[in-house]
Amino acid sequence: MPATPKSTVLETSNIRESAIQEFATELADEQLVEAYLRERQEKHFEILMRRYERELFTFLRRFLGNAQHAEDVFQGTFLSVHLRIEQFEPGKRFRPWLYAIASNKAIDFMRRNKRHQMASLDSTVQHAESDEAMVSRLSSQGPSPDEQAIRSETNAKVREAVGQLSESTQQLIQLAFYQGLKYADIAEILDIPVGTVKSRVFTAMRKLNEIWMRMQQES
Repeated sequence: MPATPKSTVLETSNIRESAIQEFATELADEQLVEAYLRERQEKHFEILMRRYERELFTFLRRFLGNAQHAEDVFQGTFLSVHLRIEQFEPGKRFRPWLYAIASNKAIDFMRRNKRHQMASLDSTVQHAESDEAMVSRLSSQGPSPDEQAIRSETNAKVREAVGQLSESTQQLIQLAFYQGLKYADIAEILDIPVGTVKSRVFTAMRKLNEIWMRMQQES
């Protein structure tokens, strides 16, 4: 029997590998973690990283107000995920666990950089809730501005107001409003009851509203 050409063997191997890769991309996050822990194949971890790359970077950029800082924390987050993956508890959901690590990394970064301030973000970046939407949640006085320049200035003031909150309160605002996570997800991320999340969100918005009103009066 003639030997199978090497090119045919290689082609068959590539097809098989492609099929496996395609199947892996359809797995749920938790299944990918389980597969990675079982097989130790980097492709499973890489799929997870690519799956959350844009979403998590957007969250960190909004949180930290700086693209380079966000990139640094993003890399640190996935390094921690890689090192702590065996600590992931079966039955838990991966996304809240990931956000818990990312948000804690962001807070640590902010505490290490005392001079950090919320920076102006590119208007093309998409968020679960825009600065304009956040303005509508806050009390306002005087006529509603309709000029683009004034609207941009108002958005900057919203970010300034959020920046005056404590790191933990900023974290809550980012998760609940800008990232649009459900209270149940936030509760899992912060490891607190859902009722406590609701209470803290209410308190956070009250504090933010007080800051906003004071800024309005001073302007």
